[in-house]
Amino acid sequence: MNFDLPEEMVALQDAVADFATRRLTDDAEAYEKSGEFGFDLIRDMGEAGFFGAPFPAELGGSEAGFMAVSIIAEEISRIAPAYGYAMNMQCATCPYTIYNWGTPEQIERFVPGLIAGEKIGMFALSEAGGGSDPAGAMRTTARREGDYYVLNGSKMWITFSNVADVGVLFAKTDPKAEPAHRGVTAFIVEPKQFEGYSAQPIDLPGLSKSLRSCAVFLDDFKVPVKNRLGEEGKGFGIAMNALEFGRLTVSARLTGLAQAALDASIAYANERVVGGGPIARHQLVQQRIADATVAVEAARLMARRIGWTMDQGRTSTRIASRGKYFATQAARLAVDVAREVFGGNALTAEYPVQRLSAYVDMLTVGEGSENVQRVLIGEDALGIKDATRHTMRNRFVGVT
Repeated sequence: MNFDLPEEMVALQDAVADFATRRLTDDAEAYEKSGEFGFDLIRDMGEAGFFGAPFPAELGGSEAGFMAVSIIAEEISRIAPAYGYAMNMQCATCPYTIYNWGTPEQIERFVPGLIAGEKIGMFALSEAGGGSDPAGAMRTTARREGDYYVLNGSKMWITFSNVADVGVLFAKTDPKAEPAHRGVTAFIVEPKQFEGYSAQPIDLPGLSKSLRSCAVFLDDFKVPVKNRLGEEGKGFGIAMNALEFGRLTVSARLTGLAQAALDASIAYANERVVGGGPIARHQLVQQRIADATVAVEAARLMARRIGWTMDQGRTSTRIASRGKYFATQAARLAVDVAREVFGGNALTAEYPVQRLSAYVDMLTVGEGSENVQRVLIGEDALGIKDATRHTMRNRFVGVT
């Protein structure tokens, strides 16, 4: 078994790191200061092929696969944490869900623009009353009226929703369905095309002021029937399938954040002098650096295993949940080590510790909190609930 990356993946990793260093640092900082969305940076990422890795060439994809997605997401998040968001909205959860479950007309209409970065995407499942119980707590409704569905309700924590052109949004077409998940339907929404949609950015200290997560409000918002994604009442399975691909990117993003925190700790430990020598010479510092080094490497292997499993067309539910959970633990450890190594300087804006910690906290919750992952993993291991009970679809490798 060879754990070395193929040459083309090493080249991809280097190319992503070079792009992120050149385009997603100083240029992104200018957008942070103005609070404006970095449309041109998203387009440049799309033009570079970062979003198209798991899509066929006829849609504008590179056909590089899901291992490539893992590598791209990790490198971007290591260098420019905020732009890791785009790997979900422009690659995994929004366009890939449309590609996976959409009709040929829907795919042709929406996917190429999203992965090219010409259209901005979003994925709207969570609501304020129950992010970890998306079906049972869902209050957003969709009522059919002729050629349209009329949606009312709200969503919470929806990234890019204040600028989105296209989104995958879930609502209940049958609020009385038992069990509740049988009443959920998926829709492709176009916020800029119909009235009744609004998004309010949420103030999240430490996170991007340019690329925002928002509360979304739907007031008689129309969605054409032709934009329904899949069958009525089948939306919950689509959502669960989408989260598997989201957990790939989130696992890789957490690994990138963890690596950034570890790199910062190593550099600072070697330059910070206490008692006549660098603190890197202290055994306790060495022990903590060792702990983080091993955890980050293990998280990387698990994240790449998710991508490899998806590239093989195998069911990835278990490894995606385990990988996301472990990457959360590794990233938390890495930022905790950074806080210890930096001491009081960890609290200052001069150093990256606070910023990295904020993104780790955000991703701890995204695509299923660590306690939700514990439940999924534990129930599956104990034989209480089969983690693979939901339909797995991966159209890129022919699993439909």
